[in-house]
Amino acid sequence: MATVTVKDFQVGFPNDWCPGCGDFGILNSLHQALAGLGLKPHEVAVFGGIGCSGKTQYYVNAYDVHTLHGRVLPYATGAKLANPELTVVAVGGDGDGMAIGAGHFVNAGRSNLDLTYILHNNEVYGLTKGQASPTLPMGSQTKSLPEPTIQGSVNPLMLALASGYTWIGRGYAFDVRGLVELIQRAIRHKGLSFLEVLQPCPTYNNLHTKAWFAGKDQGGVPRVAPLDPSYDPVIEPDAGEGAVRARLGAFVVEATRGGEPIRTGVFLENLSVPDLGERLAQRLPAYRHAPPAHRVVADAKGRSNADLTPLFAEVAVS
Repeated sequence: MATVTVKDFQVGFPNDWCPGCGDFGILNSLHQALAGLGLKPHEVAVFGGIGCSGKTQYYVNAYDVHTLHGRVLPYATGAKLANPELTVVAVGGDGDGMAIGAGHFVNAGRSNLDLTYILHNNEVYGLTKGQASPTLPMGSQTKSLPEPTIQGSVNPLMLALASGYTWIGRGYAFDVRGLVELIQRAIRHKGLSFLEVLQPCPTYNNLHTKAWFAGKDQGGVPRVAPLDPSYDPVIEPDAGEGAVRARLGAFVVEATRGGEPIRTGVFLENLSVPDLGERLAQRLPAYRHAPPAHRVVADAKGRSNADLTPLFAEVAVS
């Protein structure tokens, strides 16, 4: 294939997102990021959860899988383990990932497998009439809620840190240039990367709209802004305990900072933890040379090569 372009990752049919949805910016950024990395469509697999964001993979010309509600990370994990050469990207919404999928989100962090998870955060369940998602702040009342929510909100960045994600970032859906860079850095990271993307839901979230993010009500001063250039997210491979504590402390300060502007950028890039693939290869020397996806499992007629006779004999009861 010649030089890869954005068009190589685009599909030739329209989507059904609402006009003005932040998903458009994220999809556009993903197309540009993949092409900019020089990846070919057959080298990429995109997995989606359930929700408006769960349609993203349909609009990317690559391998794509639409998974079960909250289960996007287990599917993506299986694909990456079976074929370590694939670039695996999982996408899902805040309800999909922070509610029903929260257990999978936490346990994925323990593995530090080399894949990227992009969380679309619009604070509502947009596909099912705008109920409050786990990221909607306490006391907020969007147009679908009869009363303000009385539950606290999940901080996705802090949950990612506590779970063990080794690359953590935040972007904004309509800052496409910035989001392309963040997605590329997340994919390049050797380990599990988590990117929260703030986005408006033009249909159900009448609080945090595109105009609100742009600061139209405060003279055009945007409510999202990059981290201070002096902020250093990197934990080097040989960092001592003191350096690690200092970096994590700085992370917590930025990830829990209230008020405005809402910061975007790379909050953590921990290079001191080997990814799961490396640890597997140490335990299973043949893993890199013969991962599951490369093994011949059937003969020319499609019949399984597996001989289960010894197993049946072992478990047979008389």
